[in-house]
Amino acid sequence: MAKTYQYCVATNWGKGFIDHVESSRITFASFPGNVWQVPAYNKHGNLWVAKVAGVVKTKDEAQAIVDAEVQAAQATWDALPDAEKAPAVEMNTRPTDITLEE
Repeated sequence: MAKTYQYCVATNWGKGFIDHVESSRITFASFPGNVWQVPAYNKHGNLWVAKVAGVVKTKDEAQAIVDAEVQAAQATWDALPDAEKAPAVEMNTRPTDITLEE
């Protein structure tokens, strides 16, 4: 059975945003735009979304937020002078598109 995810928007406030117990019970993924992916149909995931005052989004809504953030980062990269792009090392590359999973 394929994993099913839900998405929410929540601002990470630092320590305590995801505690040790939550990280052992829930598989988290974060994306640009403060978008968080947690397992759907999971009581621990739902409790975490409520704890962080997350705003649940459909996959399409979450994808639109991520796309807007990535496109803005790509535009910033594209506007850099070539001299700054030349040493394209791992930390200095053009942001790539991200596709969220169902």
